[in-house]
Amino acid sequence: MRRLGIRTALVFCTVSSVALIAGCESTTVGGTTGGAPGTGAPAGTYGTSPLDNPDGTKPGLAPLTSAADKAAARKIIEKVATKGRGPKTGYDRDKFGSAWLDTADGVPLARNGCDTRNDLLKRDGKDLTYRGTKKCVVMSMTLNDPYTGKPIDWKKAKASIVQIDHVMPLSYDWQMGAARWDTAKRKQIANDPLNLIPVDGPSNGSKSDSGPASWLPPYKPIRCSYAVRFAQVSLKYGLPVTAPDKATMLTQCGG
Repeated sequence: MRRLGIRTALVFCTVSSVALIAGCESTTVGGTTGGAPGTGAPAGTYGTSPLDNPDGTKPGLAPLTSAADKAAARKIIEKVATKGRGPKTGYDRDKFGSAWLDTADGVPLARNGCDTRNDLLKRDGKDLTYRGTKKCVVMSMTLNDPYTGKPIDWKKAKASIVQIDHVMPLSYDWQMGAARWDTAKRKQIANDPLNLIPVDGPSNGSKSDSGPASWLPPYKPIRCSYAVRFAQVSLKYGLPVTAPDKATMLTQCGG
């Protein structure tokens, strides 16, 4: 197994193969206990179990590994309605408000003086540095990326290395019913931390506006958690998914 670099702040950790992968004390973030299969990394390395994070305010997305958690995951996914994907006619990103608004009412973290992107970087990043004393603009961090299972040392100078993924893509939302919403509700789903995860930029780019039947995170241990988060957004906003997407989501959790 190739050893991954560790930042200076982690020098005091016990140096072992697990520590090198997991990032030592950063693994104590909430989430399901138990290891991510095939890595030796605790599930908490990537953040919090979606079962323990229904509003998306806790960090990251931890794998679901136990039979009990996967059964609970399937119960959530089974509640999701299905229908065919509608036309993309009329879709425009601007119809969901300007990117990373701090003024989207009705969602956590809104109107705190910092934009949504930086709120999410602060939520999920480790070893954060900021510009100025307000601590709004993140300048550097380490992200344990749930989509690839790899750590990313990120700096604002190369911002696109980490992108904020809309788990349920906005154009997918549009096709499944958001075309009929008012602007306020579209702003909510575009800035809701439940629907947003900082991830590896190229992986996010490869996803585009795909549903789970067409795209899943490359890191297989996170796929059930990803399916649960997709379902949580669907249920919160009353948006159905396609039948193939729902079937794929259930399969990721043993269904």
